[in-house]
Order: sequence, then C-alpha cells, then structure tokens
Amino acid sequence: MKRADGRAYNELRPVSIAPGFLVYAEGSALIELGNTRVLCSVSVEDRVPHFLKNSGTGWLTAEYAMLPRATLTRTPRDSSLGRVGGRNQEIQRFIGRSLRAVTDLAALGERTLIVDCDVVQADGGTRTAAVTGAYVALYKALRNLSEMGVIAKLPLKSAVAATSVGIVHGNMMLDLCYDEDGAASVDFNVVMTSKGEFVEVQGTAEGKPFSKGTIDELLALAETGIQQLFQVQRTALEKYQ
Repeated sequence: MKRADGRAYNELRPVSIAPGFLVYAEGSALIELGNTRVLCSVSVEDRVPHFLKNSGTGWLTAEYAMLPRATLTRTPRDSSLGRVGGRNQEIQRFIGRSLRAVTDLAALGERTLIVDCDVVQADGGTRTAAVTGAYVALYKALRNLSEMGVIAKLPLKSAVAATSVGIVHGNMMLDLCYDEDGAASVDFNVVMTSKGEFVEVQGTAEGKPFSKGTIDELLALAETGIQQLFQVQRTALEKYQ
C-alpha cells in the first residue's frame, strides 16, 4: 500500500540540493524535499559572543524563518510582531545544535558562523530539511575559508543530516509531508552524523503512548532515510571535495 503522493512507507520525497545558490554568501544551498524548499546560507563574522571572548574558539548559531507565503495562508513576519516566535526559536536552536555537533569550533579561531535557514515553501519537514541543506552550505563556507588560508584545516568532524518519521493511521512512515504530520499519532525528528551517531531525537505521541520497540523501529527507519540524504549531500558537494 502506498501513500497519498504515491510513495512507499519507507521512501523519501524527491530530494535535491543546489550548493552555491546565493552569489554573496560565504556558503549557501537550496534544498528541495518534495514541495518543501529551504534556502540556507552561512555568513562569517570576525567576532564571538561575550562568553567566548579571548577563548581562542569560535561559535556557530542559526536563525530560521518562513517567508509569509510559504504556507497556504500568510504567516506574519517576526519583525512585524516585534519578537521571534516560540516555534522559530525552538527550530533555530535545533539547527544550531545539529551543526555545532559536527563542527570543530576551536579550529575556527574567534569567528562566528551565522547560518540562516529561510523556508521558501513549506510542506512538512522544514526543520529537518534545514539541517540537511545547511550542512552543505556550511561545508562550502568552511572550504572557502580553508582555501583562502583563513583557517588551517576544514573543521568538520563528519556530515550531519536529519529526517522525520512517524506513525500515521497505524503505519510507520519516513519523511512526513504536512498532511501526514498532522495526522500522525507518533512523530519523531531524528538527526544523525555520517559516523552513525545520533545528535538529537525528538519524539512525541499524540494520545496513545509508544513502546521502546516502536522507538527502535522508527529510529531504524530514520537511519535508512538519513543514509540516502548523506548520498545526496555527497553528490551536491562532489566538486568541492
């Protein structure tokens, strides 16, 4: 039995990553995951937060936002509300944690990498797509700094990618679109490194609790999808290797 969009339960949506999508950013990438599209860029600043001054180490932080018409109805910009919304704060911290986990911050020197993830179109999985696309933008930015002699080596420990999994109408599914996410009785976001390590697992039940066995099955399904995403990242970055 297939899903509404014709996919098998264990199948990702069509995915592509275009590195260097922006001309001026130190690193950038556009990731398309089905109808979800996220534009990721990395900027480098020669400063660090106050808590890292004179430490000799760098920092990485992320910002996340949706364009007003990324969704079916217009979403107000954070600037018009005078604050960053709680959901956006949570997601940008999620992205930042995921990328810091694979970045050797000490090798950056006292520099800050600012990762901007802007959702051009949303159909579920925007936070996981942002992590997967932002890694490509980050790699490109750090490779540029290394080739310029600004940093001595490429300060990346491994790749990182993310996907969603869940249980919808009793079926375990990989890479939930918006309608599936809304109908899910169990919903997980999973971040992994290319070394096979977990960075973050966010899992919730909507109603009926789930067992440890369910967690194990969902994580195995997520890992299958993430391995495919690593291949998409590698293909996108082939000319920069």
